[in-house]
Parts: sequence; structure tokens; C-alpha cells
Amino acid sequence: MKTDRNILICPLEWGLGHAARMIPLAVRLREMNYNVIIGAGKEHQALFQNEIPGIICIDFPGFKPGYSKYLPQYLSLLFRIPLLVYHIISEHKRLQTIIRDHRIDIVISDNRFGLWNRTIKTVYITHQLRIPFPAAFRIFEFIGTGIHKALIKKYSYCFIPDLPGDMNLSGRLSHGVKLPANAIYIGILSRFTGVVSFPSDSPVSYPHNTIILSGPEPQRSLLRKRLTMIVKDRYPKTIILEGRPDKGTGGTESDNVVYYNHLPAAAMKELITVSESIISRSGYTTIMELISLNCSALLIPTPGQTEQEYLARYLQEKGWFSKVFQKDLKEKLPDEINNKVPGDQIIFQSRMLLEGALIKLSEDK
Repeated sequence: MKTDRNILICPLEWGLGHAARMIPLAVRLREMNYNVIIGAGKEHQALFQNEIPGIICIDFPGFKPGYSKYLPQYLSLLFRIPLLVYHIISEHKRLQTIIRDHRIDIVISDNRFGLWNRTIKTVYITHQLRIPFPAAFRIFEFIGTGIHKALIKKYSYCFIPDLPGDMNLSGRLSHGVKLPANAIYIGILSRFTGVVSFPSDSPVSYPHNTIILSGPEPQRSLLRKRLTMIVKDRYPKTIILEGRPDKGTGGTESDNVVYYNHLPAAAMKELITVSESIISRSGYTTIMELISLNCSALLIPTPGQTEQEYLARYLQEKGWFSKVFQKDLKEKLPDEINNKVPGDQIIFQSRMLLEGALIKLSEDK
């Protein structure tokens, strides 16, 4: 295989999830002797540089949808459509310059709509072939899905980070819908796959619960505040992972809560796997990572984000996770349920699917 081929990986700037799930892909491509370049904003660059020392990063931030304290997420996005269209056009034009200046051979876009190019191979990664609409507007889902498929067809491939068949994570988001001809299931992506952790890697040696924060503001801070009030007197201690790699790895403690801006993958893996309970958003990347560790959690969907609300319901129905809506968080947490996830089976299948997809990507003309 050629060792001078350059791959540009560009995650969506929507929380850290889209960047985190590109880490195992970047690692595997480097093992296959590709030169991997990350095109992202500063916060995402910090995550890649922490996890993959020596990785080359260039400043190429994507569209940041943002949230509203008052409007549902789908309405907030609707009002930003003109800005999104402008960003798609501008990043598509800028990509041409980046391809020329950095001699890019392949571009991998995680949910960034404008990063296709007719002169080289391009890959679009998404777990949402079907864009979920609120129940009252579901009759119009075909419009969003049709537009999305039209964009996907501009790429050489569409990689879906999920499994085919019943043991899937995304449900109707990428199943029960006609796949584009260029679509390939690649299995789940987790930065913890292949990461070896030892007891010495853990930042704590005492019993604890874990809260994993994710997603953009202001909902991240709103959830942090509400959960802190609930768990500050709870035993054992609660560790809150802030998901802020650009702020360093330092920890602070207040009442019965310990806060970490960020932890390396090995330490985070150890902390999560020995945790007595886990609370997180129902972001797709967080779900993939928890399943890769054979861990369940109490999922709290981001208010108004229909994708997360659907995933929380779907995975609770499968018996893998529990859920509670943010508005229902009062003075205490719901009673814990002993959910089980088939993580080992999913990881085994995922390895085979990813290897097959990457071999096809490297061999196809």
C-alpha cells in the first residue's frame, strides 16, 4: 500500500461527539500507513492532539448549530438554515484550496455537508439517514430525508457507524429506510476500543458515580447545574466529566462532587468501567462508547433534540439503557435498573465491518 497518501478528517462542530468517534478511525488509518490530517476548530483539535500525539491539525472549523434556552432545537436549527447554507457553500469552496495545498487524496466528513469533491474520493459519515422530526411534523420527514440523501450521493461513500440487523443502535435513524447505493455499515466507533487501561490510569481509587457531560451550550451547563444540586449529598462521590479538552486535565472538588475538564482515553475508560452508576446525554457517540465498555447508563436527552429523545426511548425499549427527561429531574434520580448491553458481540462485528470498509476505500479507484 502507498505510504504517501493523505487523508483529511473533518468532524462536525456539534459538541465533542463527532470528533471523538473519528479518533479510532484516525488511529486505524495511521496504522494502515496513511498520513492523517485533522481539519477542525480549536476545541476539536485539542481533543485529537491529546489522544493522538503528533497528529497534524489545520484550522478548518465546521458549522456550529447552537441551542436556545427557550426554543426547541429543531426550531433553533430552522432559523439558522440560511447560515447553514452559506457555511456549506463556503466550506465546499475552501476545501478545494485545502486539497491543493495539502495534496489530499481522500476526505472524510463526519456530517459536514459541503465536503465533497469530484476530483478525489470523499466519504460522508452519518448515523442519521432519516432525519427525525417531532411527532407533530413526522409527515414531512421524507423531505429532510430526501435532501439528506441527495447530499450523500455527492460523496464516493457513505459510512454508517452502526450494525445491520437487529443488534443495531440507531433504530429507524439508519434502518427501515432505503440505503443510498454508496452506503456501507462500518460498525460502531469508540475511542476506547483497543485502549488498554490499568488501575494506575484511573484518577480515583474510591467508589464513585459518573456523570458524562456532552453537547453544546447552554444545555450542557443547565444539566450540570441541575444534576449537581441532586448529587451533591449523594453517596458515594460523583465524578463529573466536563468534556472540555482545551481546558486541561485538572480536577476540582466541591461538596461531594469532583469535576474533571478532560481525561485521556485510558483514564476515562478505567473511571467509567468501575463506576457504580453512569449518567449521560443520549448522544450517539456517547452511546457507542458506553456499549464498547459493556456499560449501561441513565440517559437524559437534550431537550428538544429529537434524535436524542428517540435514541433514549429506542435503547430503553431494547433493555440496554434507562432514560429520564430533563424536565422530570427533581430532587432525586430515578431508581436504578440493571440493564445489560451486548458490547462484546457488537465490538466483534464492528471490527470486521470497519476493516472491510477501509479495505474497499483503499482499493477502489
